[in-house]
Amino acid sequence: MGRSRRTIPEELLLLALDPATGTTAQPQSLDLGLAGAQLVELALAGRIAPDGDRIAVVLPRPTGDPTLDSALELLRRRGSPVRAVHWIGGPRLGLRQTYLTHLERCGMVHAVSSQMCGVLPTTRYQATDTAVSREIRARLDNAIRTGVPPDPRTAALAALAHAVGLGKHLYPGNEGRSSRSRLRDLIRHDPMGGLVAHAVMDVQNGVAAQPRRTAPGRGAGGPGGGRAAARPAAPQPLAGQARRGGMARAGAH
Repeated sequence: MGRSRRTIPEELLLLALDPATGTTAQPQSLDLGLAGAQLVELALAGRIAPDGDRIAVVLPRPTGDPTLDSALELLRRRGSPVRAVHWIGGPRLGLRQTYLTHLERCGMVHAVSSQMCGVLPTTRYQATDTAVSREIRARLDNAIRTGVPPDPRTAALAALAHAVGLGKHLYPGNEGRSSRSRLRDLIRHDPMGGLVAHAVMDVQNGVAAQPRRTAPGRGAGGPGGGRAAARPAAPQPLAGQARRGGMARAGAH
């Protein structure tokens, strides 16, 4: 995968990066969103595909992006499709810092060392080219204003931005309420982005920790079936692990 096009995880992180403070909005949920954004990017690259509410590897060939290829290899090692909600809520912590370091290495941000409260060392990140962030934001604004169905990448980015709670960061206050509502509505324009965004929200709501109950002989299509196929849930890392880990992240705050 060449570097001529930014990936959805990179764009999501740039959207979350506050140009005034060098910190990221919604740090506790951003790791979940970045994990979901990796799934969308891998799907757009033809490496994985949805299988009900699960994710299956269909082409294990590396993309050339080290962060995406690491996720792809972990998915391949699972050997069977994994529920999106379990993957996103799994113990792959530190994605925010991984991507900040990645963006710094690519020259898209630069790190600024400082001190919190004049004592604790901390690192903040500033975009090296604010035009890039403005272009990403303009794509979302255009989709919201015009109502024209966006391309799959923009639709998925909007879905993930809503899922991690960036709506209030991007469109604050009462005057931004209608824009936040339209941002949420863009989730329907990309099936994979919608699947992943719902999984991100489910993890935050603790759904990943709840066992599925299916009546004998009934599947997701029967009475009481949910959004995704009902299958017995294997033991997986709890969503709370991801939330607690996100609160203890070093680096950008």
